[in-house]
Amino acid sequence: MNMIASTAKIHPLSVVEDGAVIGDNVVVGPFCHVGPKVTLADNVELISHVVVLGRTTVGKGSKIFPSAVIGGDSQSVHHSAVDTTLLIGENCTIREGVTMNTGTVEHGGATIVGDNNLFLAYAHVAHDCRLGNNIILSNNVMLAGHVTVGDRAILGGGSAVHQFTRIGRHAFVGGLSAVSYDLIPYGMLNGNPGLLGGLNVVGMSRSGIEKPVIHAVRRAYKQIFEGPESIRANAAAIRGDYLDCPPALEILDFIAAESDRALSSPTRGSKG
Repeated sequence: MNMIASTAKIHPLSVVEDGAVIGDNVVVGPFCHVGPKVTLADNVELISHVVVLGRTTVGKGSKIFPSAVIGGDSQSVHHSAVDTTLLIGENCTIREGVTMNTGTVEHGGATIVGDNNLFLAYAHVAHDCRLGNNIILSNNVMLAGHVTVGDRAILGGGSAVHQFTRIGRHAFVGGLSAVSYDLIPYGMLNGNPGLLGGLNVVGMSRSGIEKPVIHAVRRAYKQIFEGPESIRANAAAIRGDYLDCPPALEILDFIAAESDRALSSPTRGSKG
């Protein structure tokens, strides 16, 4: 049986399959299809022509626009018939034609999307991605499988991210860029192939980071990417100088972490 709250509004021209869980004040507009393993939390709205499949949870207050397909099977050649999940956080806006896939068994079985994210038309979130909070994916952004995106990152229209790539917090990716390598927190990347072009100073300022801290991070950036050794060696060498600068430490920790991808740099990561 369906578990549908008495305050939910389900349009008679939509299909909500047995087993779905529908919270308080959920609105399901016309011509939607909600699968049997879906949970729509309180105050979710499906405007019309929305398909939500798989073992998918949509968090409170999220709004999904027409022609979005949420919770479809992963587009991996290794996809199996075993149930995997898609978890979408609260207050996300998912615009027209957006697609999000469930995870794969081989890599934990979950695609995870945080809170307060904005996905513009035809953006794609592939299997096993991990997205933080307050992220913007502009129109036609394509995330391949296993991509990680940190809080408050912004990806410009038509940009594409290679599988297993990490994008740090507050990073900015320009429109039509190809992200083939890990992008540091607060980094700005443009072009195809994508080149690291400095720091997202505007984003840092808007987030409340004070000017002296921004200047310190810019100094660290120059030492990392213009120093005499490899990127990782330069980063390790200056760590002790920035123990009182959390944004700089965040960049240094990001660089030191294990990853499947090289690091984006002004020379496409060839020094890393």
